[in-house]
Amino acid sequence: MPTHPLITWAVDHPWPAAGIAAAGIAALGAALWATVRTARAITWPPGPVLAAGAGAIVCTIYSGDTSWRFAGEHLGMVDTTERALMFGAGELALLACAVMARANKAATATDATAGSAGVPGVLVWVITGVQVIPCYATSGIVGGTVRAVIGPVLAGLLWHLAMGLEIRVARPEALSTGLPAVIGRELRERLLSRLGLATRDRTAEQITRDRATARAVHLAAVLELHPDGALSGYRRRRLAAAVARSGAGTDGQQRHQLLQQLAARRTSGQLATVPLASPWAGTPVPDEAYPRTPLGVTGAQLRAMDPLAVVHLVRDAHPAVEPAGIAALCTEYGVPVSETQVRVALRAGNALHPTPAPALARPLPGPAPVVPDGVRLLPVTCRPAVPRPAPAVAAARTRTRPVVTAEYVPEHPVPAPGDVPDEDVPEGDRDVPDPDPLIEQARDEYGTDVPGIRALKARYGVGQARAQRIRDALGGTP
Repeated sequence: MPTHPLITWAVDHPWPAAGIAAAGIAALGAALWATVRTARAITWPPGPVLAAGAGAIVCTIYSGDTSWRFAGEHLGMVDTTERALMFGAGELALLACAVMARANKAATATDATAGSAGVPGVLVWVITGVQVIPCYATSGIVGGTVRAVIGPVLAGLLWHLAMGLEIRVARPEALSTGLPAVIGRELRERLLSRLGLATRDRTAEQITRDRATARAVHLAAVLELHPDGALSGYRRRRLAAAVARSGAGTDGQQRHQLLQQLAARRTSGQLATVPLASPWAGTPVPDEAYPRTPLGVTGAQLRAMDPLAVVHLVRDAHPAVEPAGIAALCTEYGVPVSETQVRVALRAGNALHPTPAPALARPLPGPAPVVPDGVRLLPVTCRPAVPRPAPAVAAARTRTRPVVTAEYVPEHPVPAPGDVPDEDVPEGDRDVPDPDPLIEQARDEYGTDVPGIRALKARYGVGQARAQRIRDALGGTP
């Protein structure tokens, strides 16, 4: 029996053959290891999605067999190559539309909605409906129904589940925004409301009581309109049965509900004459419905910020407003601040634009010395100081002492300290109204921190007397 040349070569060269075999085994192991790692790294869809995808593939192949037969028997595609290229156009289009519908769902999905498949989702069902035609044309009514259900219909359903189930698994509470889903939800809610089941979380007994209460209200209203009618006895028996079934005799809440509904029905005619205030008259339209928020920041964001930061934002939005106006705007936006806080935040000191003190024509004279009437001061003369000798007794020391001489001058009396000429009084002290407006301004600016007289004079450009009055009004100590 002849042997293979490779076997003969391996027998004649055992070491090279062993090396080649080991290298081949190592390459096969590396390829298998890389395949396993790649498969583990793939994020596989959930199990239901994989099962739906596998079923959709099988049903698509089943539908492809129907398309193959239909192409040869009814479309005249006798060439095998032509038929192989053309028979699966519907199945490929179905798969492409399903993939695009899945992409649209993922792109439009949110936490509250499951997204919409859009036009590709509609085309999936259009293609499924068209593929039903070859099923009946190829196999008749019975066979065509089987081919249609197992082939294109199940393929479309399973592709829909495989492409859309993942979103519902991740967010079961999400609502679909597609047209069929919206119509279905609306019809379901209307049907439940029509059947009296719109109020959820009720037991069957409570539903029965509510229905009996509504029936009792209706029968009582009819009996009020026709108390002596032909069916009055029958209606009274039905009313008694409805009241008993409603439980109004033993349940206070149900009895209150029954009486309220009955009162509303009996007095419903008063709705036509109930006096109501007109919403079209008497409501003034404000010039500015809502205050302009600074730099587009909402009031809620301003209230969550630091008040000093809010002051800067309001000042940037209203650069020409004084600190008092800035404080008012901040309070209007919901951040109450005072004018002092505004000045601190803006580092504006006592005023945003301090008023310079007016320049005096000449400096005020110092306080005049108090001298008796008829006395005139003479120039002061000083004796030269005698150098102090070395340490000696205290009696030997001499001092320089000023000598003041005075003589009586009756014809030139000295003015009193408060009699300052008009030309020496600052402009801020002339014609001061009572009360002094600077007192309130100083109280707003300094509060309880009473400044000194010199600071008040420099700040407001007033004289000694007026500064003293302002300080005394603020409660300062002399």
